[in-house]
Amino acid sequence: MAEIASPRQLRTSYLRWALITVPGILLLGLLSGRLANSGYGNPWFDALQKPAIMPPGWAFGTAWSILYILMGFALAVILNARGAKGRSVAIALFLIQLALNLAWSPVFFAMHRIMLAFGLILAILLWASVATAAFWRIRPIAGILMLPYLAWLIFASVLNWQIHELNPRGAAVIEAAGGTTIVIQ
Repeated sequence: MAEIASPRQLRTSYLRWALITVPGILLLGLLSGRLANSGYGNPWFDALQKPAIMPPGWAFGTAWSILYILMGFALAVILNARGAKGRSVAIALFLIQLALNLAWSPVFFAMHRIMLAFGLILAILLWASVATAAFWRIRPIAGILMLPYLAWLIFASVLNWQIHELNPRGAAVIEAAGGTTIVIQ
């Protein structure tokens, strides 16, 4: 005989998942950014021309922290939806877009490949949109939690493109600190 979980048991199960997914995704995002020396303070990035819509440095850390937290909660909702049709596919879609997301900082900030990063962010947007739709079908709240991330990805795509437009030879920018020239052909 199948037992039905009480609301309290379901909440407890969700919280257990959230205690894993939220800090896990936050930590992965932090590691990706730190290992790539992302953001202001990176000599190559500091030397690039920035578009007028460029937010201040603190905004990126704040925005990504909030987005990773929301993504962690969304994933926890889906992980907790045991037996839901499409759950495994939705989780796989989420993990694909997350892997692409974590690759963006190294491609942009460490490899200095602005256009490759632009292509990557478009792929992230595509996979994240599909994952969001899959989440929505299983638990609408999980899809809703992903919407700010999609909005930020659209903004980040525009920002990435504008940085490319202002720096068509961005990969060849000389690092201000050490005078080292990095050229990728």
